[in-house]
Amino acid sequence: MATEAPPPPRNGTETDSGPAQPTTERFIEVQEGEEFGELRRTYRSFAFPLTIAFITWYLLYVLLCNYAGDFMGTKVFGNINVALVLGLGQFATTFLIAWLYSRHAAHRLDPKAEAIKARMEADA
Repeated sequence: MATEAPPPPRNGTETDSGPAQPTTERFIEVQEGEEFGELRRTYRSFAFPLTIAFITWYLLYVLLCNYAGDFMGTKVFGNINVALVLGLGQFATTFLIAWLYSRHAAHRLDPKAEAIKARMEADA
């Protein structure tokens, strides 16, 4: 299987490798800046509380399954018991959190990240 060679430079110096890349120093400068700090705070203020809440909810389910068998075996309707309802609730919660994070990222994180990226590429 033969591989294609990259196209030759157009004027001897330019290549089609994409936008110029910022230097390592520039990355560090941006990372230590207020704008990036705000982006990080916005992410953490959403992700950390939801992560803690979900882990707590999951551990509660596991503990109830292990130590509250009579409660978990309580029939809700037909052959559906509390354990099944709470177990399905785990799946629903997972998808709900993923959807909420997607919305949060699209509305709050992505615009800030794009602004930082655009500024870095323009400065390079």
